[in-house]
Amino acid sequence: MSTKISEIKPIEYSCNGKIITFNKPLIMGIVNITPDSFYDGGKYGSVKDVLRDVEEKISQGAHIIDIGAASSRPNAKETDENTEWERLKEILPFIRKNFPGILISIDTYRSGIAMRSAELGADVINDIGGGNLDPKMFGTVAKLDLPYILMHIQGTPQTMQDNPHYADVVRDIKKEFADKIEILGKLNFKKIILDPGFGFGKSLENNYELLKNLSELLPLGLPILAGVSRKGMINRIIGTNPVTALNGTTVLNTIALLNGASLLRVHDVKEAKQAIELTEFYKSV
Repeated sequence: MSTKISEIKPIEYSCNGKIITFNKPLIMGIVNITPDSFYDGGKYGSVKDVLRDVEEKISQGAHIIDIGAASSRPNAKETDENTEWERLKEILPFIRKNFPGILISIDTYRSGIAMRSAELGADVINDIGGGNLDPKMFGTVAKLDLPYILMHIQGTPQTMQDNPHYADVVRDIKKEFADKIEILGKLNFKKIILDPGFGFGKSLENNYELLKNLSELLPLGLPILAGVSRKGMINRIIGTNPVTALNGTTVLNTIALLNGASLLRVHDVKEAKQAIELTEFYKSV
């Protein structure tokens, strides 16, 4: 029997003296400080540009700023750990200093990067590898005791779209999540956010089956992140590209919200906030 969305109790996670409360959907604004991200690679020319963008996203309603220093787009060349850290250490302290109240997430699958970022004030670890790409990650996040975004991926960013296969994509991912939740629980760690990983080792049909059945993950009792912003699952259907996919993004964000998403990871904060406001009112009447 499926759990009704209205029956899910609000969840609160503490991090560095702050509280994340999932009593209504939240917004994570993407800040990619990489030269080769699929949509906004090379966007920033200076630290001032980054700070200006972060300030704009916060003013538009972002609750979390997610900083990525290594591209995870399909077939992206792997960024070595030193390069990833060199990018982060130049930016993270400035964001932390200028926006002390904002929640900062670090998009990394490396435990070493997670640890060093936490030392510089990061509040959340967003792991696209879901613990698969670094065996030390679970132990590290348990030690840090910071909220952890556990994403599902099949393969690696370099191989994930090479004929992904599932017996039943929703059931398989739910089972993998349950297994990893149990492993983290044995480490006495429970501050988990689930990300089904749209576009990460999934066919087009897999992505839409996941979106359609997102509420099937709700019985796991954890917040669910939806990250569909400007992705190929939009463009391949309506003939857009990452630059022109804002409307498609809003449509899929709305579907995700109606199906139980607690957190939207987006490039466009203002439009995500509008989608949340409309769907929340829709659900209230």
